[in-house]
Amino acid sequence: MRNLNLDQLQTLVAIADLGTLAAAAQALHLAAPTISLHLSELESRIGATLVHRGRRQASLTSAGELLVQKGRRLLADADDMLDEVKRRADGHAGLVRLGTTAGVSPLLLPRALEALARERLGVNVKLEVLGSEASMARLRAGTIDIAIVALPQKPAPGVKLVPWRRDQMVAFLPAGWKVPARITPQWLAEHGWMGFDASTQMHKLIAAWFGRAGLNPRPSMEVNYPLALKSLAAAGQGVAVLPLEDPLEARPGAGLQVRPLSPLLMRELALAHRTAEPHEAAVAGVLQTLKGFTAITRLAR
Repeated sequence: MRNLNLDQLQTLVAIADLGTLAAAAQALHLAAPTISLHLSELESRIGATLVHRGRRQASLTSAGELLVQKGRRLLADADDMLDEVKRRADGHAGLVRLGTTAGVSPLLLPRALEALARERLGVNVKLEVLGSEASMARLRAGTIDIAIVALPQKPAPGVKLVPWRRDQMVAFLPAGWKVPARITPQWLAEHGWMGFDASTQMHKLIAAWFGRAGLNPRPSMEVNYPLALKSLAAAGQGVAVLPLEDPLEARPGAGLQVRPLSPLLMRELALAHRTAEPHEAAVAGVLQTLKGFTAITRLAR
């Protein structure tokens, strides 16, 4: 049997609902001969009579009743499919794979995800926590769509880096410690600092800051999670050196006090995405929402 024609199936359903070929023609905005042609071609495809044609009324045969019953579901599924395809084409549906460095704090990341859920209904954002180098490799391989990466990064063919955030690096210290107004490399080297491990851009950033002062102290603890580092600092285990992603973080509380580093140190992040092919609408939409969090965050003077 040849494939069903959905327009012809819609004609049969209209005849079943309205009772006459003339009423079906009016409802579907088709000429009466077109309705008759749809019906005869559909019966030819099925190989059975579907409608008893009376002078005033048309009634379904048992085969016609079964086809209408199954056909309603088929037409509804077709409508749903077209709606879903349109939503995806418009950027209102789809899967976007987002890689992010662990250096994005538990404060900023949930806000970004909340905005994505609010502004990109129907878009499923699959989040993976990856190192920046791993994210760049995954972008080139096509296994993620967008990455939040720490700068600097080596240029990568087919990958575009868009500057996203510049956040001031600060010291999170135990609330009970007596500390200077600004934390220098010398002071921090003497009192012990905690940070990310040596494989991360965050560690390299802090090590370079120490290096410019002629110092190379090892961290007392290496933990690649900002919230864990803050908790350790609040427990008196040392000084956590992390980016300040919101000025509210600088307020005293939760067993912590915050001090700026001297000299100033900024952590830079970028949004990375492929340039070799046109973006899916959903990917472009997620990029647009994330760009709304572009900022330069510094401690108030």
